[in-house]
Amino acid sequence: MSLCPPYAPFFGFAGVASSMIFSTVGAAFGTSKAGIGIAGLGTFKPELIMKSLIPVVMSGIIAVYGLVVSVLIAGGLKPTDYSLYTGFIHLGAGLACGFTGLAAGYAIGYVGDSCVRAYVYESRVFVSMVLILIFGEVLGLYGLIVALIMNSRASGSQQCTF
Repeated sequence: MSLCPPYAPFFGFAGVASSMIFSTVGAAFGTSKAGIGIAGLGTFKPELIMKSLIPVVMSGIIAVYGLVVSVLIAGGLKPTDYSLYTGFIHLGAGLACGFTGLAAGYAIGYVGDSCVRAYVYESRVFVSMVLILIFGEVLGLYGLIVALIMNSRASGSQQCTF
């Protein structure tokens, strides 16, 4: 059996798609959930809106992680000389980045919404909100790092035999 079946690039493209789709869905959820909280805050204290945009910015960074991984994986895709091993590594890298981006987006969304609403009544919650948001963002960063390590393993993978 050949190490480079014609369907091997499918798994690489699935990695590209899952990295981009899942991390973007997480970022969109985080942005929308935190945006709802900011809209609620803006009706009571409009002067706090600019400081409360931190969860929205952090959610957008999650989508950038998925974009970076998908571009790197897409750069390693080749129509020929692409092994099944490389395809599975690219799929795993895309799933790692995508699912951690999804989890980070949900975490940032819920924390951002709750903390921004609490910020209306108590200004001391701001520092704890930023710290919790950083820990949520780190989930996506871990996925990015794992995906980059996996992608580096794919570059030196086995050659195809025909």
